[in-house]
Amino acid sequence: MTRILLLGGTTEASALARTLAAAGKDAVFSYAGRTDSPVAQPLPTRIGGFGGIDGLVEYLRAERIGAVVDATHPFAAQMSRNAVEACGRVGVPLLGLQRAAWVAAAGDNWVHVGSMEAAVDALPDAQARVFLAIGKQNLGCFAAKQHHYLLRLVDAPAVAPLPDCTVVLARGPFEVESDKALLMQHNISHIVAKNAGGAGAEAKLIAARALGIPVVMIERPALPAREVAASVAEVMGWLSHADLGV
Repeated sequence: MTRILLLGGTTEASALARTLAAAGKDAVFSYAGRTDSPVAQPLPTRIGGFGGIDGLVEYLRAERIGAVVDATHPFAAQMSRNAVEACGRVGVPLLGLQRAAWVAAAGDNWVHVGSMEAAVDALPDAQARVFLAIGKQNLGCFAAKQHHYLLRLVDAPAVAPLPDCTVVLARGPFEVESDKALLMQHNISHIVAKNAGGAGAEAKLIAARALGIPVVMIERPALPAREVAASVAEVMGWLSHADLGV
């Protein structure tokens, strides 16, 4: 039986892990290790980086990996690029489990930007109350503008990430009504979000639409060409292909 490496960190990755476990597949779930308490998985789990492309190549060979599914976050671009390069070197089939990006609907007020720095520039110069819905990795650059920032994080930070901020600890998926209440409670005037797609974090956008709050939407980074699937069912179909021997 071919061994599968599942690069995880998303709701879809967890759903795929459950399906693989139920099907009795030989699979390993890999977390990047960005949170202190990742969601437990029904598969053998490893946590941490691989040491770049060369480290991933070594891992694929040492563990006799026969197929890789990249179900990392759409903004985990470096991991996805490394997976493309490493799998190409070793000759291991790679599939991306890629959820569709969010698309603005009637009533939305989105400003589309291509980077964190552009998101900072898109915020007003006058003081605002900003919900930074971007995780914890890129908060520092927003100190350039002295707004009050609302941060929703999975883990409590050791120190305040920004000079003027409120931290709320929560793990998605989130509901529209609770997100509306959050935005109103903190008198939020702007939202900054990554275009991650999916249903788990879309509630804030629906809430923003209802409340007339503008959203600075950071678009996804470009990735190398790769085969992609949009659902767990598509991934399972790909894995059952005769050429993979899974």
